[in-house]
Amino acid sequence: MLPGLEAAELPADAIEVGRINDAWGIKGWFKVLSYSADPEALFSSKRWFLLPAEKGAKTFVGVAKLAIKEAKTHSDTVIASAHDVEDRNAAEALRGARIFVSRSSFPTTEKDEYYWVDLIGLSVVNREDVVLGSVKELLSTGAQTVLVMECDQDGKTIERMIPFVSVYVDDVNLTTRRILVDWQPDY
Repeated sequence: MLPGLEAAELPADAIEVGRINDAWGIKGWFKVLSYSADPEALFSSKRWFLLPAEKGAKTFVGVAKLAIKEAKTHSDTVIASAHDVEDRNAAEALRGARIFVSRSSFPTTEKDEYYWVDLIGLSVVNREDVVLGSVKELLSTGAQTVLVMECDQDGKTIERMIPFVSVYVDDVNLTTRRILVDWQPDY
């Protein structure tokens, strides 16, 4: 196992939040490509779980736990340092590793705030109780976020999109795994 890494089990609630891009400087810091515009999950967790890069050289196998000393924003990127990763060579050996964080360590959301990962798979139903599909993914268009749903219609899988804004979204209930919208199937 590489310096700083400890063999581990991936937590049942692990969410992939980014990957290690490259070494940064000579003291063991590394650049992180965050999959979120707001990388609070990376900053709040002091234990990252790593899986080897999907492509390229594999410098470790299995799941590894990395104890984070510090993670922060620098210019337009996220940088981090870890215990026992003390030089550029050790940081370079982590290049490409996929970063997972336990969902339970994510910061608590405010009212009417949701992590995208929590919305994936939720059923979307309109006010007339017509099922419009289930959330497959979300898209950020700049102006707003859009729910992308899949549903079966006449034996074919189709996609529907609904802007994820309060004008159309009446309620999000994570407990019942349901989103209530003011939207019709033929829109």
